[in-house]
Amino acid sequence: MFKTRTLLLTLSACALLSGAADAGQAFASHNQLTYFEGSSDLLEPSTRPHAIKQLQSLGVHALRVELYWASVAPSPESAKQPSFDASNPGSYAWGQYDALLTEAQRLKWPVLLTVTSPVPRWATSNKKAPYVTKPGYKEFREFMTAVARHFGSQVSIYSIWNEPNHPAFLLPQWNSNGTPASPRIYRGLYQAGYAGLQAGGLAHPRVLFGETAPTGYTSVKSLLRTERSKALLHDVAPLAFLREALCLNAKYKKVCSYGAVTMAGYAHHAYTLPAGPHYVSSQADNVTIGSLSRLSRALDLAARAHAINGKVPIYLTEFGVQSKPNKQLGVSAAQQVEFDAIAEHMAYSNARVAAFSQYLLKDDPLGGAPGSSVRGGTVGFQTGLEYVSGAHKPLYSGWPVPLTVTKLHHGVSLWGLVRPTTAATKVTVLVRLKGSKSYRTLKTVTTSSTGYWSLNSSRSGQYWRVRWKSPTGVKYEGPPIRAS
Repeated sequence: MFKTRTLLLTLSACALLSGAADAGQAFASHNQLTYFEGSSDLLEPSTRPHAIKQLQSLGVHALRVELYWASVAPSPESAKQPSFDASNPGSYAWGQYDALLTEAQRLKWPVLLTVTSPVPRWATSNKKAPYVTKPGYKEFREFMTAVARHFGSQVSIYSIWNEPNHPAFLLPQWNSNGTPASPRIYRGLYQAGYAGLQAGGLAHPRVLFGETAPTGYTSVKSLLRTERSKALLHDVAPLAFLREALCLNAKYKKVCSYGAVTMAGYAHHAYTLPAGPHYVSSQADNVTIGSLSRLSRALDLAARAHAINGKVPIYLTEFGVQSKPNKQLGVSAAQQVEFDAIAEHMAYSNARVAAFSQYLLKDDPLGGAPGSSVRGGTVGFQTGLEYVSGAHKPLYSGWPVPLTVTKLHHGVSLWGLVRPTTAATKVTVLVRLKGSKSYRTLKTVTTSSTGYWSLNSSRSGQYWRVRWKSPTGVKYEGPPIRAS
């Protein structure tokens, strides 16, 4: 099982610029679904029962699961494809995926299943590790047929490939002349996978396109002279990737005769920098949580060019704020809980966003510096609610009841969510005045039917927090939050 993600965040190489978040109302015009991904804990039989109990108490209602093709395929390390019916689900060893999806179905948790690399060696074009180079379209179509036949109604929405604009998951990223190569490879994989789901009995499958990493390059032509072959291992910037995959030029005009791509939504990983959620990259083709309007505009332009269907929703299918001890991208544990809530509020305030996410329950072990994954190493993520030891971070108590406090000209604006509730409820908002050592009640507010609430207050304070008691008597208290 592939437990530790080998993702490279090139965010740290970008210039830091502050920018305004996408504007929106406190209550957007949709109900935002939040996915939780903690595959290492959930796919391991010894840790799954405890992790499920934790997720239930945290208010989780939906899961994202990554299905690694190589982890279930027969003879995945063989250069020659074995003789078997590749579209028959009985040919695969589904293992703990079956147990996890059965448990999710019992709990009535929708599952987003992202089918991704690494792939069987025999399905690659060069038969070389790390087994992500030009996977065969025919082989992938047959595999997705088996996936559809096996999981059927247990999956509410599919997504094809994880971060295909990243060299750890799909190769080659660039052609030898410095132009993007991975987008067209991905388009072929997406169409093959979509056709496979249809062949497996899903007449109109709900499938997400993209799953793109947040940063990269639009071209590496200028880097070839100095970096040579290493230049071809950089990420492709997400909007450059989108355009090339949809056969659009820099002005979003069609440059080939390909038909429109059908998608249920565009999936993106809008990670940000230690500068915080409002960070905006100076590179126009990069998309972090603070610049989602770039992605919205790109999708609208693509629809106008008839490259995709109109008004495609955005699914933020992987997100988290890195905390220390991550030296390159980590913030303090107190900042992590504040930034995470701000990012969720920003996503919820954007009516285009259909889903948000939390990546990791427990931190990965520390890995190498950004870039290690391309050289065969691992980059551990410290985005969890717990440290690798299992000790709780402030985010563990903050995630079930996220709270943001925004400074106004006179007073503050507060926004929050009671995640474990399933109906309208009451939550107590507390404030600690400057110079005081204790909290006092600011107000008890009633949430919406989905647990969201907002409040404007003229009272100044130093810290705020919320308290909530569930109908079964469980008490929740968020950590101290500062105004930003």
